[in-house]
Amino acid sequence: MRLKRKLGNGSIYVLLIFLSLLFLAPFIWMITTSVKSPDELYFFPPKWLPSKWHFENFSKAWNMQPFNTFLKNSVIVTIMTTIGQIISSTLVAYGFARFKFKGRDVLFIILLATMMIPWEVTMIPLYMEFNFLGWINTLKSLIVPSWFGSAFYIFLLRQFIMSIPKELDEAARMDGANAFQIYYRIHLPLMWPIIALIAVFNFLSSWNDYLGPLIFLNNQSKYTLTLGLAQFKGMYDVNMVGVMAVTFLISLPPLLLFFFAQKKIVNGVSSTGLK
Repeated sequence: MRLKRKLGNGSIYVLLIFLSLLFLAPFIWMITTSVKSPDELYFFPPKWLPSKWHFENFSKAWNMQPFNTFLKNSVIVTIMTTIGQIISSTLVAYGFARFKFKGRDVLFIILLATMMIPWEVTMIPLYMEFNFLGWINTLKSLIVPSWFGSAFYIFLLRQFIMSIPKELDEAARMDGANAFQIYYRIHLPLMWPIIALIAVFNFLSSWNDYLGPLIFLNNQSKYTLTLGLAQFKGMYDVNMVGVMAVTFLISLPPLLLFFFAQKKIVNGVSSTGLK
């Protein structure tokens, strides 16, 4: 029995290692391609490792376009959208979880129903609205919508707040706290695991967003990193070395964030109730 158990566990580990290597293969190929010479891209059969490592490809690719400007725009959009989602989603979720008003459940169902509407359906009305407001070719078109909350984040936060005992609210009211003080001093500190989860999710979504900047931004001075990456595609060819080098640099912040915040993500998911 022990031998069978060891063989079973060993086969599972071998399978998991194999699947992990398959998952990492594109990422490894991206790294090795970013340090190759242009001639080595077209070798057949392909070479995984370059004959000479050209680390200068990273600086050359970064300086081919104004990526410092693109980086600044991406950081502004990511930080502002994350702050907006946290503030608006926590407030709305607190209202749905703790306040009783007529039509609350119907309104919450309508909110959840908006998650079934693809973004491709709303992008034309959004463009017309932003054009009317004069927000086209500005970062406002990417930042302001996040300050009205996200249905998915509101759902997660509401479910978490509903798992908090109402006795805490009643004790705070007896001490003279109003509704906002209960939200700010009691619920908000308890929501930090879910807030960390939402911050990571929104960071990844905003940092990697390509379609939004492509539609709403026209001037290169307003481009984000993902939109700047597309500038390596010319009319007749694609600078694959530059694409891979900048893609690797762009992917580092999300990877580092996920690596350091993985405990928060797991705690946030596990502590979210489905009441």
